[in-house]
Amino acid sequence: MDTNVIELGLDVENIDQLIALFGAFDENAKAIEKETGASIVSRNTHIAITGKEEDAQLAKTVVDKLLKMIRRHDKIDLSKIRYAVELAREGNADAIEEIMADVIAITNKGRQVKSRTIGQKRYVKAIREHTVVFSIGPAGTGKTYLAMAMAVVALKNKEVERIILTRPAVEAGESLGFLPGDLQNKVDPYLRPLYDALYEFLGGESFARLSERGVIEVAPLAYMRGRTLSDAFIVLDEAQNCTQEQMKMFLTRFGENSKVVVTGDITQIDLPREKKSGLKAAVEILDGVENVSVQYLTHKDVVRHQLVQSIIRAYERHEKNRGK
Repeated sequence: MDTNVIELGLDVENIDQLIALFGAFDENAKAIEKETGASIVSRNTHIAITGKEEDAQLAKTVVDKLLKMIRRHDKIDLSKIRYAVELAREGNADAIEEIMADVIAITNKGRQVKSRTIGQKRYVKAIREHTVVFSIGPAGTGKTYLAMAMAVVALKNKEVERIILTRPAVEAGESLGFLPGDLQNKVDPYLRPLYDALYEFLGGESFARLSERGVIEVAPLAYMRGRTLSDAFIVLDEAQNCTQEQMKMFLTRFGENSKVVVTGDITQIDLPREKKSGLKAAVEILDGVENVSVQYLTHKDVVRHQLVQSIIRAYERHEKNRGK
């Protein structure tokens, strides 16, 4: 054996843990090998890890953390493996377990919803601790989904009496007046992602019942004008497409015992060039205001397909080079 190559070992408690770790057709083990540069093989319930010392130690750390997650009945997938390797390489191996331990909510079908990145964990913590939270980041980082989860939990725990979800009803240069159908048909395409998330957490029947009682309201941002929203969990989605006037109007609507989450992606602004995004302006204006938190999510927090991360990074490089 090459003198620069070492072998490290780990034992699993049973063959089921080994199968969960290695994955179908050993795809998880192959991913760990690709990400760390080490070789991983199983000998009954013993795992042998070989490679250069740094690579082998990295792989062992990742495998050890993944096994602890498996023992807690967490599912392992390729995105979790890549993120675990990234954290371990940065010296944040302990965060791997910490992130996955906190169950945020449970879907209507019994699936546990957890933070999957450090950024997501900070975001959820900010929602728990602050009255107004801004979440800014690219698509796929869980901005809206996690806000929905927290809203449903707050409602079920009777921390609020209702959930109000809203979006600016103008996107990609298209106004409601040019869309076919009655008003409901016009606004539904903009609000569909919000409906989908609520269906997942509440189920269609429960969602319909709560909507009829006015406990859940999904409406365009224009409907918020002139109202005072108390005892509510309020989510403003796609906020990068708010004008400054709309954002000020929205942020002055909430009343006692309300919580506000504003989400958006400032790289995807669909407003006319002469109009500044209300989201960008609000973050600047409210800097340092007590009980307001601004959370930034990046490509590292994307929990969709790995290719989505690569696409986001490519666009970021392009924008940076264009700026230069």
